[in-house]
Order: sequence, then C-alpha cells, then structure tokens
Amino acid sequence: QVQLVESGGGLVQAGDSLRLSCAAAERTFSSYAMGWFRQAPGKEREFVAAISWGGRNAYVTESVKGRFTISRHNAENTIYLQMNSLKPEDTAVYYCAAARETLKMRLGESDYWGQGTQVTVSS
Repeated sequence: QVQLVESGGGLVQAGDSLRLSCAAAERTFSSYAMGWFRQAPGKEREFVAAISWGGRNAYVTESVKGRFTISRHNAENTIYLQMNSLKPEDTAVYYCAAARETLKMRLGESDYWGQGTQVTVSS
C-alpha cells in the first residue's frame, strides 16, 4: 500500500503560479511511476501529468503543455507539479497517483491515490 499526501493547493488569480507537492510514506517510492490527475466540478477525473520511476520520462496532457511541469525527488519521496500561467479552467481537485508504469496513468487509471488538494483559479 502506497500512502500519498498532497499539499500546496489554494486560491490564486489567473496568470499566477502554484506548486503542488505529494509526499509518499513508502520506502519503495522510487520504484513507482508517479502522476497527477484532476477533477473539476461536474466532470470526470482526468490525467494531467506523469513521470517515470527514474524521472527520465515525463508526460503532460495537451491542455497544460508548456504551463505545467512534473518532477520528482526520490531521496525525499516527493513529487511536484509546477503550474504556471494558471487559468480558471484549471480549477479542480488535484490528486497525486502512483502506479507501476506511466502508461496506466496516461490511460486514465492508477493503483494508488491521494486524498486530493483543491486548486481554485479566479478570473
């Protein structure tokens, strides 16, 4: 079981930046691909970004490309989602996720989930 705890959400204005963090209480953290999903009100949860266990391969969904960056610090069992140029349509609950491979997350699924952190972008 991989326990994930997100932090860093909040209320910001359009154009601002925010960095989300996800800490894993798991000694085998470095063997998991990690990612971020989000769910806006009235919508299904969607894939946002994923990074391979070693950090070599990273993926982001088209709608955030050029604005969001995913990274990981295995020594600290932590991943990050740097979000720049935020838009009101980025408003959602953001979930940290872990899986054995990034492909599973890129297909919209994962093995483990955090509780989520709210990001609200005002216009």
